[in-house]
Amino acid sequence: MTATMRIGLIAGGGQFPLIFSKAARAKGLEVFAVAHVNETDPALESHVTAMAWVHLGQLKRIIRFFSQHGIHDAVMMGGITKTRMFTDVRPDIKAIALIAGMRHTLDDGILSAFAGALEKEGICIRASTFMLPELLAPEGCWTRRKPTRDERADIELGWRLAKEVGRLDIGQCLVVGGGSVLAVEAIDGTDATIERGGRLGSGTAVVVKVCKPNQDFRFDVPAIGVETIRTMDRAGVRVLAIEAQKAVVFDRPEMIALANDRDISIVAMATPE
Repeated sequence: MTATMRIGLIAGGGQFPLIFSKAARAKGLEVFAVAHVNETDPALESHVTAMAWVHLGQLKRIIRFFSQHGIHDAVMMGGITKTRMFTDVRPDIKAIALIAGMRHTLDDGILSAFAGALEKEGICIRASTFMLPELLAPEGCWTRRKPTRDERADIELGWRLAKEVGRLDIGQCLVVGGGSVLAVEAIDGTDATIERGGRLGSGTAVVVKVCKPNQDFRFDVPAIGVETIRTMDRAGVRVLAIEAQKAVVFDRPEMIALANDRDISIVAMATPE
């Protein structure tokens, strides 16, 4: 990291950019954020040193903003509604050239190409846990409620299948119930997957969210927070299984308190060798 203790943040939607910014500032970092129109929470502006708004695809504006503020290290945090790629995108010439050279628009391909374009401009994309390793999920069952034998069997099944889905770069999350796959994460994202699976599971479903086998930890790392538990509660899903030391966790004390209150189990498991 540069001696000026500055970090760039390319912010998507959800709570994670805000929580990251608060944690980074608490460690003495100045945060310079690029926010996406119709995605990023405007409240982020009060937690960063400076912020610029861009539309999806405005790559040159991102580079210009970071260059103006002397940013050489940045992280990507928060989601972008993937359906916006087809309805609300304003690519500049630089972004068009980048996309034209791609064979497909799967997550890893887009993000790797995007990171490569920034690095050519002297902006290094760091892992989302850069300077914040305490955000990684510790191994163990965090809640009073532990998964039942049947739920553990569903976790094992979901884990194996989620790794295969991740290997194909489709998603990171599955919902399983009674030995059947109820929902697979696709372009609609994790929350929608939980809601779809929960409706079919009738109170017996479990959520499994893992890293892709060849996960690039600079972006798209599995992330959970208190909103994940709220979504599960609404959907009637009672178990969440994540990958220890690889998933990013925000608001962990609040997550655990809410899960205990709603009789939900959270377990972080080590990746089998």
